[in-house]
Amino acid sequence: MGNTPQGIALTPDGTRAYVANRGSNTVSVIDTATDTVTGTIPTGAGPANVAISPDGTRAYVTVFDDGLVSVLDLASNTVVTDIPVGVGATMAAVTPDGTRVYATRQNTDTVSVIDTATATVTGTITVGPGATGVAITPDGTRAYVACLFAGAVSVLDTATNTVVDTIPVSPLPIIPAVTADGAHVYVTCVGNSTVSVIDTAAGTVTATIGVSAQPRFVGMSPDGAHVYVANSGPSTVSVIDTATQAVVENIGVGAGPTGLAVFPDGTHAYVVNSDAGTVEVLATTVVPDQGSTAGGRTVTLTGHHLANATAVHWGTAQAAITANTDTSLTVTTPAGSGAVPVTVTTAGGTGSLGTFYYVPLPVLTGISPAAGPVAGSDDAIVLTGRNLAGAIDVYFGVTRAVIQTVSDTQITVRAAGAPAPGAVAVSVTTAGGRADGLSYTYLDPSTITDVSPNSGPTTGGTEVTITGTGLADAEEVSFHGTPAPRQPSPSSPRPS
Repeated sequence: MGNTPQGIALTPDGTRAYVANRGSNTVSVIDTATDTVTGTIPTGAGPANVAISPDGTRAYVTVFDDGLVSVLDLASNTVVTDIPVGVGATMAAVTPDGTRVYATRQNTDTVSVIDTATATVTGTITVGPGATGVAITPDGTRAYVACLFAGAVSVLDTATNTVVDTIPVSPLPIIPAVTADGAHVYVTCVGNSTVSVIDTAAGTVTATIGVSAQPRFVGMSPDGAHVYVANSGPSTVSVIDTATQAVVENIGVGAGPTGLAVFPDGTHAYVVNSDAGTVEVLATTVVPDQGSTAGGRTVTLTGHHLANATAVHWGTAQAAITANTDTSLTVTTPAGSGAVPVTVTTAGGTGSLGTFYYVPLPVLTGISPAAGPVAGSDDAIVLTGRNLAGAIDVYFGVTRAVIQTVSDTQITVRAAGAPAPGAVAVSVTTAGGRADGLSYTYLDPSTITDVSPNSGPTTGGTEVTITGTGLADAEEVSFHGTPAPRQPSPSSPRPS
């Protein structure tokens, strides 16, 4: 790829992918049959995202710094025209009939409406502050715009090009994605590392799903069973089960994932690793592809010609089939260990769908620091242990902590606020199970009621007694920003 790749889009037939390389002012063309870059298209400064027309003949690239929407002819892979929309062009979406493009401008709180026949801007819609991501419903009647600084999603009526609703979501929403049936919108929110789920009929958030730090783009399986979220912070992809609205797996990928696109047949996805400058192929035939050695996990298998499957094997052990169509199977995993091949047998023979990884139980051995303010903190808290890779959730009591980084032996998190001060249990959940046994103490903020004496020479050296509340865990006392040495309390033994 070029430098700092971000957005990615697949052609409707899935034969090519187009990647916006913001740092090198180019768009890379990937042949998906060979997974090779077959072309590089120069653009203006700061290409951010790509949207492709339903007929696969045109791509629309938002060029942030130059304030353009560049139109690419996909037969020749060339820029055929540049449409000025203004600096801050962020993301574009094409209506299902291909007649219009809606392009957001993050720094002007507007959405530009482009007529694709004339390649001109025919309207400008003012939305909430920080218009970032945009998605259009399958019937083309509504557009959903994530307004970063408003903490809300603006709903546009595409017939009148007016805002007809504003839906509050979690803090700092950036990217929305609409399900294939138009019933729900999944919105990534970086303010608290969650995904807000909007019921489009009710116009309300019906679920808030915790993911990991810095969630970016959203991809959806064609059958609507799973949602994939690229988490730029810990370099993972969260897999959400839409039936339970819960994360069932976190998959490690390259550094700084942002863009994500699922193939039309649902068997794999492309993940754009912005910091690594790569595009990664993520198999989605076995979801989730990790589970406990005890078995009992529900797994969806995706492929072709799966109807009337007679057996599904996890290595040599047989899994129980609970649902079966031509393109998917739902099974319950048997007990096992290690990495095992997943095979499906039908009247046409036996084929492999991928690999399943049995994960041992996680173990927690340490936490540092073990205390912090009841209001929460942005300071890093490090959990140590074993078998922690792929951590799905970390909880401090009833408070979910946001995963920042993760490895097999260490997880770094940020602690959110707690309902009350006191010690709470710490737990980590992975595909292998749950670990606990550690505690974290939420502390009330310190207050100062008296300083005695309250004056002294500029040369320092005056012993000062500070009284107040919540001082037992004080780590430092500063006078006008200068740390002071702490003296023993009256009850503490003094050296002889």
